[in-house]
Amino acid sequence: MANQPGVQYRIIYLFCYYYYPKPLTLMLRSTFTACICCCALSLFGQISISDNHRYLLRDGKPFFWLGDTAWELFHRLNREQADQYLQHRASQGFTVIQAVILAEFDGLHTPNAYGNLPLQKDDPTKPEEAYFKHVDYIIDKAASNDLVIGLLPTWGDKVWKSSWGKGPEIFTPQNARVYGKWLGKRYRTRKNIVWILGGDRIPQNDLQLSIWRQMAAGIQEGLGKKNKAVITFHTQPNALGSAEWFHKDAWLSFNMFQNGHCRNTPVYDKIQAAYNLTPVKPVLDGEPIYEDHPVCFNAKELGTSSAYDVRSYAYLDLFAGAFGHTYGCHDIWQFYSTSYEAVNNPHVLWQQAMDLPGAGQMQFVRKLMEANPMLERVPDQSLILENNLTPAERVQATRGKDYLYVYTVSGQPFTIVLGKISGARLQAGWYNPRNGELKRIGQVENQGQQKFTPPGTGYGQDWILILQDAARELKL
Repeated sequence: MANQPGVQYRIIYLFCYYYYPKPLTLMLRSTFTACICCCALSLFGQISISDNHRYLLRDGKPFFWLGDTAWELFHRLNREQADQYLQHRASQGFTVIQAVILAEFDGLHTPNAYGNLPLQKDDPTKPEEAYFKHVDYIIDKAASNDLVIGLLPTWGDKVWKSSWGKGPEIFTPQNARVYGKWLGKRYRTRKNIVWILGGDRIPQNDLQLSIWRQMAAGIQEGLGKKNKAVITFHTQPNALGSAEWFHKDAWLSFNMFQNGHCRNTPVYDKIQAAYNLTPVKPVLDGEPIYEDHPVCFNAKELGTSSAYDVRSYAYLDLFAGAFGHTYGCHDIWQFYSTSYEAVNNPHVLWQQAMDLPGAGQMQFVRKLMEANPMLERVPDQSLILENNLTPAERVQATRGKDYLYVYTVSGQPFTIVLGKISGARLQAGWYNPRNGELKRIGQVENQGQQKFTPPGTGYGQDWILILQDAARELKL
């Protein structure tokens, strides 16, 4: 237990608190806090890519990306609110928080919670120290909560406004390189950062492509030769995600998709397409359908998305080959409160939205994916016969060497082709994604074909079948 990073931070805190005289602790409260953050940073393991180029590692060990989209975190929350948010998400099992430095909602001209703007006169080569001190604080607080920050240097409207962005468009290839280098140098010692370029935009021309490439080059230059940047690109919905433009760029560490905010779409096809590209790179859905979001931006006719919507995309993405998954909530990404204008009719204040059912059920996704060796897991639809179903009935399969998982979106019965994992006999069980409970159903011979019928069928009745070599105990 004490080897877990989050526990180590608390041990350090208690040691410092009781070892040093309390008057000194009180006098040097801010210095003490900074010391704790430094200790957290020193304990945080480096994020890297696995040898098979399919997964992420932290300190050389498999790292499961369970993200949350908190785009306005640096811009809208004060430190106490950020503490509350980060601590709560950490307690729910999240491992990554995706947030933007130059924020979407007039981030250049509307100040943060302390009245600070990020740049002098909209110049990316002239960052304002006070604004970035707040960014520093949140990144370090995330580390102390054992969280990675998926750090967007800018929202995409500062490169291309499109039809809805506020902008202004301030970047050129030259100043993007300078800004990237400055960021890389500033955060050189922070190990809990994965860099995310793009910010919800599809590059329109060679100039915009050059801006993003130069920003990536600047980040790596600022980090130095000893620190390999882990960088991806967040695009709007498209066929291949970041791979459409950058797959063969050496700086692109893994591919990211935005699969959008409609339900019952074949997200698995996009993940599989990127998974099959060469050179091999990890793939992730960095913005799937959000919880409590107007479905396809049409709440009047389609309603808002549910926990069922968000968890089904998680399992479909993962079983199709994604190395992790990002959850999102419509009330959280904008940090909806009475202090700001609501965007697309959020329903719940962000503090209450942290406990929506879908957010709570993400821990069961992580629990399942970490229960068996991750680095050997591959997508494998040849495990099942029913491969012609609609997205609302989809059955998706994945396996390791001695285990397999099959996800059924709506409890459709399905037939397994056995003999593809080790073991003469297999233990079987149904995993409930609503509560994380496992119901064992006995053993089967690992040969031939066998039909399985889930415990429930219909809308909201998704289930995961687990089959595992009987030589190893089936437990989660």
